[in-house]
Amino acid sequence: MASEYYKWKYKDVTPDAPPPPLGRKEKALNWLYYHKLWLIAGAAVLLVVGTMLWNILGIGQVKPDYVFAYVGKNELPEETAQALTEGLASLGQDVNGDGRVKVQLNQYATARSGEPETALYYNYAADSRLLADITARDSYFFLMEDPKAVQRSYQILAQWDGAPPDEKDYDAEDKAVRWADCPALAGLDIPEAGDLFLGRRCFYEEKTAADRERNEDLWTILVRGAKR
Repeated sequence: MASEYYKWKYKDVTPDAPPPPLGRKEKALNWLYYHKLWLIAGAAVLLVVGTMLWNILGIGQVKPDYVFAYVGKNELPEETAQALTEGLASLGQDVNGDGRVKVQLNQYATARSGEPETALYYNYAADSRLLADITARDSYFFLMEDPKAVQRSYQILAQWDGAPPDEKDYDAEDKAVRWADCPALAGLDIPEAGDLFLGRRCFYEEKTAADRERNEDLWTILVRGAKR
């Protein structure tokens, strides 16, 4: 009689049946399990690139119809800036045809209190940004605390008829008008803006601002009946 050892050693060993083939759902889940980290990383990269393209192309952004530059010692309070943009927009028209009128206000604060080194830094930064604005022809209108200082520094203000001043003319006289002296602006009822001065930029070259004709139309509305 064979021992139990030999029975075990020479017994028939039937291999296990192969697992059933995976269906489409199981294959998809299996693939996702092993590639989920790559998918997350790829989605993050696409999100970043998509956001950059969205901002660069201006998709979904409302482009301004008019651009104003404010030049003063300190930035205007948020409430005043909002009142200015909304009030000025009410006097304009839909230049770019997007169905609404939008005014953009670029603020350039030329002086800051505090340590001399800090104030100098902010002055330099504001000056650089304003020069970039002038070079790019972004702002057509200028709201200023001190038009004489602006004209002395940049000689950017046009004469009352829109022509550029003489190359030796650094005077702001007849190039800017006080906000409170313009009936259309005074009617907006923005007390904080009463002592500001309004001017428009001049162009010494053939290149001018986009939609210059529409900007000039708004200028005519803003200064109609102004006391000079």
